[in-house]
Amino acid sequence: MTEWMTLAAAGTGLALLPKAVRRLQLSVAKHPSLTGHSKMALRLARWLPGYRLEGDAFYGADGASLALQSRRREGLQRLAHKLNTRHARSLAATREAREGLSDLQLTGAYRVPFPFSATLRGLLGVGAFVQRVDGAWVVDLDGERLLDLTGSYGVNVLGHAFYQRSMAEAQRRALPYGVGLGTYPEAMLDVVQRLRRLSGQDEVSFHMSGTEAVMQAVRLARYHTGRRKLVRFCGAYHGWWGDVQPGPGNPMPAQDTYTLRDLDERSLRVLRTRRDIACVLVNPLQVLHPNKAAPGDSGLMGARTLPAVDAEAYRAWLEQLRAVCSERGIALIFDEVFMGFRLAPGGAQERFGVQADLVTYGKTLGGGFPLGVLCGQARWMKRYRDDRPADLCFARGTFNAHPHVVMGIQVFLEQLDTPEVQALYAGQESRWDARAARLNRILQDGGWPVRVSHWSSVWSVAYTQPGRYHWLLQFYLREQGVALSWVGTGRMVFTLDFSATDFDTLCHRFAAACAQMQADGWWDEAPAAPALRRRLIQETWAAWRRR
Repeated sequence: MTEWMTLAAAGTGLALLPKAVRRLQLSVAKHPSLTGHSKMALRLARWLPGYRLEGDAFYGADGASLALQSRRREGLQRLAHKLNTRHARSLAATREAREGLSDLQLTGAYRVPFPFSATLRGLLGVGAFVQRVDGAWVVDLDGERLLDLTGSYGVNVLGHAFYQRSMAEAQRRALPYGVGLGTYPEAMLDVVQRLRRLSGQDEVSFHMSGTEAVMQAVRLARYHTGRRKLVRFCGAYHGWWGDVQPGPGNPMPAQDTYTLRDLDERSLRVLRTRRDIACVLVNPLQVLHPNKAAPGDSGLMGARTLPAVDAEAYRAWLEQLRAVCSERGIALIFDEVFMGFRLAPGGAQERFGVQADLVTYGKTLGGGFPLGVLCGQARWMKRYRDDRPADLCFARGTFNAHPHVVMGIQVFLEQLDTPEVQALYAGQESRWDARAARLNRILQDGGWPVRVSHWSSVWSVAYTQPGRYHWLLQFYLREQGVALSWVGTGRMVFTLDFSATDFDTLCHRFAAACAQMQADGWWDEAPAAPALRRRLIQETWAAWRRR
């Protein structure tokens, strides 16, 4: 009897061994940061206590001397007075709107690292209102012109004037159709054919946002594979719905999501050996860099460096992903909502020469109107089974294929083929490389601990030394008339028509902002990274004990 029990236990152990191996492979393929471990990140987010740095603690969070704190205080008071005076109407409107507009409450609270947020909001703010656009500039309610580097969340690829013209023409074409929904204008025939040619895919479906398009792509992958799990890569953004946003920001744990390392053989091993993966989501270059989230100042408390982009290595990686997904029957989904039409007219598929099974578009494709589009191979796009009529993969929406949106897509795609727009793409990578190199030379010559990193027209700001106050650069840039998105200096998104003259202006203003920030002492006496980490740990522990 004992021998039989021993044999049974051994047999059970052998049977469980492959499962244990696959679990180990998954563990080592997950990104080692908290981004790769969503449950742990959620626990930490719920544990992390909020606290405020006020008075001397605000100005000396890096251990600065009293003399340096005084210099910083005077500098920030000067900056606040100038911004508050110059943008008075815009700021007043923003404060009034914030009471009833929850989006402004969120962006205002998370524009800078949370310990500094409350004190800073009491000193100065950033106006959220503008009255018009003018070329590469936005004009606020006070008539102040700001060089626009926000990118309109990725929509503004070809320049404000382009979308003004496109929206006017789309509206002219769409007005005769009123709000006729559920039927299509004849232009739909042209739009579908153009999208099929552009994407290289068989079929098209329309949605109201990029998030919705990604949701449907994942649903279809699960529907056709019968599997539940999806793979995303660290640093990627695929919208705000639960399965693609694991960790903080999502109140529910994403049970069916694996966040793996980009550009890593261990992730390919997981795809080759597991049988529960329905799809792999790829956000080309993760908005800028593999394994790096789009940087935001709200989390910036120390040094930040960004690796150089190796486009050819990324091409090889996508080719490997394509091969493994084909081998294992996994849907390869390219999420082109943000980067689509920026790298090339045909997006990442064209730029890297890799064909996906499903591709999502949005933002700029609408020519200024909101939409999401899913293009895919026929075998992945079908939403029902002929032999099982009750087995559906349903997805609709009241405003999908709204006449104004359909016309907006048509106008955008027509303009994409014009020589004027094609000229913006010609040589763009070398053009942006040269511009980034030029600004970096200016920054290095000025002796400022700031550098820019980029992929094409999407840029980030990096720092050559640790520091608690790098996030203040966005406000010094604002003083110089440069508008950034609410994530701060972490991202600058240019339009492809950004002129040489406008770039000259940016270089001058960027240098002036850095010079003034240095003059006010925010980069002086910066301690080493270990010392900064110890201060952060001590602050957090003290805040926890006060709870």
